[in-house]
Amino acid sequence: MDRTAQLVARPAQHAVAYDPGTPPGPPHLGAPRTGPASRRAAQVLADNWTGSSTVPSPGLYPHQWSWDSAFVAIGLRHVSPRRAQTELETLLDAQWGDGRVPHIVFNPSVPLDAYFPSPDFWRSSTAGRAAGAPRTVQTSGIVQPPVHALAAWLVHRADPGLSRARGFLGRMYPRLAAWHRYLLHRRDLGGGGLVSVVHPWEQGMDNAPSWDAPLSRVTPAPARSFRRADLDHGAPEDRPTDLDYGRYVRLAAEYRDGGYRDGGTGPGGGEFAVEDPSFNALLIASEHALAHIAHELGATGTARHARAERLTAALVERLWDPAEEMFFCRDLHDPHGSGDRHGPRGPAGALVPERGVSGLVPLLLPGLPREVAAGLVRTLRGPHFGLGTATRLVPSYDLRGEAFDPHRYWRGPAWFNTSWLLERGLRAHGARADADALRRAVVDVAAGSDFAEYVDPFTGEACGATGFSWTAALTLDLLHDDGTTPDEPPDEPPGMTSGTAGTASTTGTAGTAGTAGTAGTAGTAGTTAPGRTSGTGGTTGPDSAAGADATAIEGGDRG
Repeated sequence: MDRTAQLVARPAQHAVAYDPGTPPGPPHLGAPRTGPASRRAAQVLADNWTGSSTVPSPGLYPHQWSWDSAFVAIGLRHVSPRRAQTELETLLDAQWGDGRVPHIVFNPSVPLDAYFPSPDFWRSSTAGRAAGAPRTVQTSGIVQPPVHALAAWLVHRADPGLSRARGFLGRMYPRLAAWHRYLLHRRDLGGGGLVSVVHPWEQGMDNAPSWDAPLSRVTPAPARSFRRADLDHGAPEDRPTDLDYGRYVRLAAEYRDGGYRDGGTGPGGGEFAVEDPSFNALLIASEHALAHIAHELGATGTARHARAERLTAALVERLWDPAEEMFFCRDLHDPHGSGDRHGPRGPAGALVPERGVSGLVPLLLPGLPREVAAGLVRTLRGPHFGLGTATRLVPSYDLRGEAFDPHRYWRGPAWFNTSWLLERGLRAHGARADADALRRAVVDVAAGSDFAEYVDPFTGEACGATGFSWTAALTLDLLHDDGTTPDEPPDEPPGMTSGTAGTASTTGTAGTAGTAGTAGTAGTAGTTAPGRTSGTGGTTGPDSAAGADATAIEGGDRG
């Protein structure tokens, strides 16, 4: 057995990816970090707080984004567990009746021309009426990766007393269960158990080269039919091209005009359907987290752990390429059919032969077969991603790929959320030295780039927006790992696990929209957006009457 295989050889377990191993809650929390990186990171989150949620970047992204809020909550729990809970509650208040969590929740006070596509493009309350879109808040009609149950569980772990006193998990569980149910029942478009995305924006890595072939079959919308607000805030050479945007707009408009209906033919049937490894891996991690939430609420969670194991098996069966030692996207509409190792009787479509960071993210899963985890570690270190040699952070695309561009969005730059996920994965599978080096690099480069949206993977040069929320939040999370970073000398013995080293529930919010004080008051400062009842569980989402009793939870566990 080679050294890498030895590192990852470990029995399968029902662990949440990045689940704390020591008792959670205020009695066990370490002292909050007070170094310059943590202070600046907390200030970024304070500056980007609207009173009920956190925008990714006030200029470039002035609304609430779905997976951004999940990552923000993971870091925010260390400075204000209450505000971290509010972050997730606000997002789920905009959940649709069919269970989907929209990828954008629009702030009505922001001018329509500040961001495209704006609410008048999505027309959620009318076009989405049959799918149960809320009437009192405007949203998009597509989704983003389901990190939310994992975030909710980690937020609970930061201060279980506060969470239980507020009934946080009891209110979150039915909504999260409905969200997973929507994905598993409505989005298994390939029939093999995995979820498909119907737009590149859903996967979160908008212009990744993995989308080039599937998008090539989409006729772009005319350039005169839309105006890109993103170019007012970012360099064109760092952003998706106009041709990319034309295709994004066409796909979104057809989905809207089909009433946001999933599957079938005609409008809403979709020219684009892709099984993505990262999206499905995050669903699996969140299924394990949802099992832990169910257990906390008095149910067993067994069915959810079993479902996560089945999804892991399907992920390996449908998307893993043992020769290349990484996962690949499956294009369900590839006209050439099964052009991969499965042969003519294999799954529909074909694997897309582009090496992207999405194909590494499943390393996050503790239940991966040992040989798969070992292969991913080798690929991460190898010439295509160069971690620890050519690069300090994980590039978003193959360094040797023809489409590689170190500055153009998801076609090469390093992003902090994917490096955070892979740091967790390396640590979960025993590659501690690699994880430690990646953690140090994330903190160093994030602070050095003023918490940039993404960076050149070779130089660390900032690209996109600075003062970016998830970069700041995930830096805070890593600073609460064991404290041993160049910027933040340890003030307690090392060895604490990441999920337990937040701040006590009486810690203020480091200059948030309210006055510093208890976490119970800081998170409620400001006003909620019209039509929301932030922190109350809302009224528009599904299963709002399900409650948190064991019967309802077990019912959700079967969903």
